[in-house]
This record gives sequence, structure tokens and C-alpha cells, in this order.
Amino acid sequence: MADVTGTTGTLVLAGTPIGDVADAPPRLAAELETADVVAAEDTRRLRRLTQALGIHTTGRVVSYFEGNESARTPELVEALMDGARVLLVTDAGMPSVSDPGYRLVAAAVEKDIKVTAVPGPSAVLTALALSGLPVDRFCFEGFLPRKAGERLGRLREVADERRTMVFFEAPHRLDDTLAAMAEVFGSDRRAAVCRELTKTYEEVKRGPLGELAVWAAEGVRGEITVVVEGAAESAEELDAAELVRRVQVREEAGERRKEAIAAVAAAAGLPKRDVFDAVVAAKNAARTGPAEGKGLS
Repeated sequence: MADVTGTTGTLVLAGTPIGDVADAPPRLAAELETADVVAAEDTRRLRRLTQALGIHTTGRVVSYFEGNESARTPELVEALMDGARVLLVTDAGMPSVSDPGYRLVAAAVEKDIKVTAVPGPSAVLTALALSGLPVDRFCFEGFLPRKAGERLGRLREVADERRTMVFFEAPHRLDDTLAAMAEVFGSDRRAAVCRELTKTYEEVKRGPLGELAVWAAEGVRGEITVVVEGAAESAEELDAAELVRRVQVREEAGERRKEAIAAVAAAAGLPKRDVFDAVVAAKNAARTGPAEGKGLS
């Protein structure tokens, strides 16, 4: 669909209902009806959505899911370069948030193609609001690794995180995940398990992680979002060795040292200079060695 004016098209990321179809944003129907190309995570679910909305797509419908995301992206970028309006929808919620979309957005941005969005329901924000936990500062951690050892490692990386944390999890892994969280964060850490949000059997189970792990062991079904309280502020001052250890943990997880120092300082409520000085002192001590009497005290 060549554009004789030479103007590139627009990529539209559209939020879709996470449960109740009545939550569909008003603009979604119009975009579905007029887009030149509709890229859907599941074309069958897209068909059910359009039927529920009482509309028909007039553009070309293609699948865009984890298995073909890399191969399909160049094709969609080509359509955008030719002036098409490409609408991207996933099964539920906003594309790119633990769903396909990031590759296409990145490719479009690289080509200087306009990217916009139709805001819609979000399991992250809905669960956060319903959790009863602090919402002034939070972070989204997505899905944890499936393997037990990797899952524990990821949880240890955020054990000192003071912001409220939001996770996605599969129902058949929920009991293991909550047990791991109780082990790393402490069984008394407050949390909320949000199940089937906006659907008929919506449920929000709140309580300490230890109690929630016991509850989940009986089996839980449906779409799951877990909200966990952040680490409490410690009244006692952290020693230099602990500050250095926390920086090292973040560096091993892939953060740059500058970012790791800033994050540790923010979590501990300390000036960045204090953490920086502790890291430098430890580095110097490692170079000179204990024989010269300059080890970190």
C-alpha cells in the first residue's frame, strides 16, 4: 500500500480489556475498524473481541506473537514506511508490557515512524490500586524465572527494594513463587494476590506472604497478579561492607556501577557520596591487600 506523498504511517498500540469487554476504551473500536493493518497476538481472540464490540475490521489482519515477532516485525515496518496505519493489539492489556510489541516499537522509533497509543485497562495498575499497599512509588517486575534457583536469585536482587513491587505469575507456579517470596522477603511481608481482575470470579487475597503461600498450596486458577510490599526502612545505619555487598549484587545483575550506587543509596536513604566512598574504599583495600593494614574496617 504505497503512499504517493512519501509520508510514513503510524504505529498504534491499543490497550484491550483484561477481562470485562465493557472496559474497552472508546477509541479501540474506531481504530480496529479503520486501521490498514491489525497485528494481533491471537487472531481468534481478536475476532471474539470485534464480535463483542459489534464491529468489523476492514484492514489486513496478521498474527504477531512471541513465536513470529522477530520475523514479522520487518514486514510491519515496511508497511509503516509505505504509509500504513498499523494497529497492534495483544490478548489483554497494553502491548509491550509482558506482551509482544517492544521489538516493533523499537524498530519504528529507529525509522523515525510515529508511535502513539490508545490507553486501556492495565492489570499492573488495577492490582496495585486494589492491593491496599502503598502506591506512591512502585516497580513492575513482570514474570519471575521458571526455574527455582533463578527465581530465588531474582528475588534476592530485589529483597531490599523499598518500592511496592508488582509481579505476574502463572497459576500453577503461584504456590512456589509465594513460598520463595516468603523465604527471601520474610513470611511477614504484606502482599496481595489479585486473581481474574474485572472478571466474574475476581478475587483479591491480602495477607502476609507466609499465609498466602499456604493458601495458594491448595491450588489457584485464573490470571494472577501479585503485589508485594517494599522493604521497610531500617532505623540502624548500614555498615560499609553491607553497602558494598548491595552494590555488587546489582552489578552482577547487569547494572552499571553508577546506577547501582544510586539505587543502593536511594534504598538505604543515604547520600550517593556515602555509598560511593564505601565502594572506593573497598576497591582500594582489595588492591593493597590486608598485609598493608588497609582492609575495610
